[in-house]
Amino acid sequence: MHGPASSGWLLVALCAVTGAYCLARMRSGAEGQRSAAGGEALMGFGMAAMAVPTAVFTPPAWAWPVYAAVFGAAGVHALWAARAGAHHLHHLVGAAAMVYMALVMAGSPAHGHGRGGSDVPLLTGALLLYFAGYVLVAGVRLVPVAAVAGGGGAAGWGDRPELARACRLSMGIAMVAMLLTL
Repeated sequence: MHGPASSGWLLVALCAVTGAYCLARMRSGAEGQRSAAGGEALMGFGMAAMAVPTAVFTPPAWAWPVYAAVFGAAGVHALWAARAGAHHLHHLVGAAAMVYMALVMAGSPAHGHGRGGSDVPLLTGALLLYFAGYVLVAGVRLVPVAAVAGGGGAAGWGDRPELARACRLSMGIAMVAMLLTL
């Protein structure tokens, strides 16, 4: 992604830690936690890889179509999983956003976009609105869970709903930041 290197490294760290936590959630005893955690780990690590500042590492030309293919496959999986529950539709939108960002990055010059002011493509604006709304809703949902969950300590790291929601919230915030720097 294009933007200041310091914010790029913060995004890399946030997304990598989120992806690592999602991998830990895959060991959960709850089936619902395990099923969503794999896709979220892929999203976290993929976002971390895409957020590496271009001043440090410019991916080869073939990397962007590979990103698009991987997240396209993740989107198909999310679409298939949406038959069982509508909550998988968010994963579909996230995968579609990653495909879109990979395709935009594949077609852009290595350094700088030259877009200024209000020249924001319609799809980018729609995705920004979706993820900004998601972040607000996820933040509101996190507050009651954190207040209620303060007492117990028996649940493992992968079984704590407030941590899973914080993980999703952080990936939503990172998606907004990445779309803004696109």
